[in-house]
Amino acid sequence: MTSLSRNRNYQLLWGSQALSGFGVNATTIAFPLLVLAVTGSAAASGLVLGALAAARLAAGLPAGALVDRWRRKRVMLACEAAQALAGASLALALWWGVASVPHMVVVAAVVGICAALFEPAEDASLPNLVPAEQLSTAVAMSSARAYLGHLSGTAAGGFLFAIGRVVPFLVDMLTHALAFVALLFLRVPATQAAPAAQAGKRHLGREMADGLRWVWGHRHIRVTALCAVVLNLFFAAFYIVVIVLAERRGVPPGHIGVMAAMLGVGGVVGAVFAPYLQRRLRPYLSIIAVFWALTVLTPVAVLAGNGVAMGALFFAMALLPPTANTTIMTEQLLLTPDHLRGRLSGVVGLVTGVAAALGPVLGGVLMEALPGNRAVLACTAGIAAVTVLVTASPTLRAFPRTSPASPEGETTMDDNARYEVLRNDEDQYSLWLAGHEVPAGWHRVGKEGTKEECSAYVDEVWTDMRPRSLREFMDGAAQS
Repeated sequence: MTSLSRNRNYQLLWGSQALSGFGVNATTIAFPLLVLAVTGSAAASGLVLGALAAARLAAGLPAGALVDRWRRKRVMLACEAAQALAGASLALALWWGVASVPHMVVVAAVVGICAALFEPAEDASLPNLVPAEQLSTAVAMSSARAYLGHLSGTAAGGFLFAIGRVVPFLVDMLTHALAFVALLFLRVPATQAAPAAQAGKRHLGREMADGLRWVWGHRHIRVTALCAVVLNLFFAAFYIVVIVLAERRGVPPGHIGVMAAMLGVGGVVGAVFAPYLQRRLRPYLSIIAVFWALTVLTPVAVLAGNGVAMGALFFAMALLPPTANTTIMTEQLLLTPDHLRGRLSGVVGLVTGVAAALGPVLGGVLMEALPGNRAVLACTAGIAAVTVLVTASPTLRAFPRTSPASPEGETTMDDNARYEVLRNDEDQYSLWLAGHEVPAGWHRVGKEGTKEECSAYVDEVWTDMRPRSLREFMDGAAQS
């Protein structure tokens, strides 16, 4: 099996998005600085960044459905081309001195829509670019790339803007252009068509509804998505609370920047170790460990009196989430049929994005309503309550472990997972991980439980091991 470091397609995708991510994060920092420099209005600055976030959220559901309908490579290429052209248009407007707020709002909206399209296209393509045994590592390395892009891009954005207003947007245009060229050489298999598409019947609204039903109808996906939503909500609130608390305690702005950077450093380190931990920890443990770690660490912010201590706290808090994210995302992608993976990513991205947007609002409300230390403890209480529910969740306790195939082509069975019994048209029985797509020719019989319970059921009902066609032939021969 080819390693990821020698997987040409994965390296092209990873490298192109490392470049693109740098440009996006640099312009995200430069945008508000540019609006303030051109208009002097903080409200206009918020409008531009709000347009980016709103466009991404609004496009989330239809983007996932369109990614499942269109060729994913073409979607990714179109997104890179659109962002390169948007960056070029803004760079030219700045060069000619005609940049305006409406123009910046349009550019920001283009960036948001492209992000909403590209992320599902990339996520849905991963299982087709790497073997199932390497998917968790690929997911973790993509997470590390995102953290690195955020760290390097945000650090460089202000520096590039100081050189010249146009410079960050020229760099953004260049990074997207290079990413476009790299993706031209990417080979992505065609999307497996859904039954409705094969019949020539397509309706965007129904396709989006199918994605929502898929996420809600599979309890492993539903529960893990809800975990991500709640965690994003409370952690985003906690982040704002701690930043405001640090400012009120007189922590210098430079130290606050270091605090934020340490969150990214912790994420990179956590993502590097995520494949190792994901292979060695039960999925249930890798998920609940994040919640318990945050429950224990969040109240420490009350005692952290300087930027160094808070930076160390942020670093520690960021170490475990990449492992849980790797576990959850890998299982979600393997559970979901290829023709629904774009919609899976679109739905999950939408709900987590809404939570991430509401979190800062919640944090601001807490800081207005409560003293700083009590606001920290309020966030802690919310995370602790969710931690108890997550720990007690029977769905997470039975979360299946993704096991690599054996040389004989059989999958190692996990005694702690939930299984269901399948039967084929020849009246033969088999065990299957609950929630996974049923292979063609097999049907659920309605029995689900542990491996032992399902095996006992099969032993009870499968009393004649002969295939149906053989039984009918032998019975017909006996009667004649």
